[in-house]
Amino acid sequence: MTLHQAPLHALHPALRLALAQCRTLVVEGPDGIGRGALIAELARQGFLVRRARGPLHHVDPTQPYRELLAAPGRLAVDGSLVHELVYGPLRRGRSRVTWIQALDFAEAVAERDGALLHVMGGTDDAEAAEGYERALRTLAQHVPVITLDLQGIGLPAHEPPGTTSAGDQERAQADRRPADEHPRDGPTRRGA
Repeated sequence: MTLHQAPLHALHPALRLALAQCRTLVVEGPDGIGRGALIAELARQGFLVRRARGPLHHVDPTQPYRELLAAPGRLAVDGSLVHELVYGPLRRGRSRVTWIQALDFAEAVAERDGALLHVMGGTDDAEAAEGYERALRTLAQHVPVITLDLQGIGLPAHEPPGTTSAGDQERAQADRRPADEHPRDGPTRRGA
């Protein structure tokens, strides 16, 4: 039985809460976790699904996400800001997203009657799982965080082989670049 076929009272309590109370859901979780199935179900529940395209903006990584939040109605965002907070230090030694930027984004999500949807499902990467727990515990001071174990709600916990989500593919490309190859601020214009 898929989520859209299940009566509301049969859904996992955390998901039922999110669907009933949130106008905005930002889906976050470690690489390889099956976010795609959950995002498809959110679309069937009436959420407009959005994803920021391309690498994070080099000056203000939250800008594309704030623009996504301007959309009307119920919105599900395939996130990557928490991904950068977690995987940036693990893969490149630093994050391109500052905590101030992440907290500002969390507050913007909360102002839009939203929550971060922390997707779990058994990952082999213990460092990343711990990083997500730490990051989301901090962000929970500014925005509700709802944790879902995909196996507990009947969705696949991992993407099937060869079906990596577009968001995971874009993040993987950005993560493979060394820190010194990421775009920097260009020259400033004086007198303009």
